[in-house]
Amino acid sequence: MKLLPLDSPELIELVASWLGKPENYKWLDFGSTVQQITPVTLKIMTQRDIHVFRIYTADDDDVPAGVVGLTNVDRRFKTASIWAVLGNKRYGGSTTEACDKILTLGFTELGLQAVNAWTLETNRPAQRVLERLQ
Repeated sequence: MKLLPLDSPELIELVASWLGKPENYKWLDFGSTVQQITPVTLKIMTQRDIHVFRIYTADDDDVPAGVVGLTNVDRRFKTASIWAVLGNKRYGGSTTEACDKILTLGFTELGLQAVNAWTLETNRPAQRVLERLQ
């Protein structure tokens, strides 16, 4: 698995298309009740220090499987929140590893000391990912 930066218009469009699907955005909250993200909004978010997004692949190639992110990154308090969306449902099972890798990035490269996550009680796939990360 690889974590790749969200650094091209094509990748931003791809991730925005994943985040624009009701089966994905119904679980998200980007603050102030914002759930749907447009490519323009996503591009702006990638340029702000409070967000760290990475495309993840299911294996060692560069075929995108999903997106994982740290949001509300506060470098002063060394905290953030984690979230992920499996964009290509063919690659189920890779989200846990992607979350593990971005947590490693957050704690080692960003110097975070606490990362929180939440999920709705009806989102069993997300609950399973969080349980495996413990």
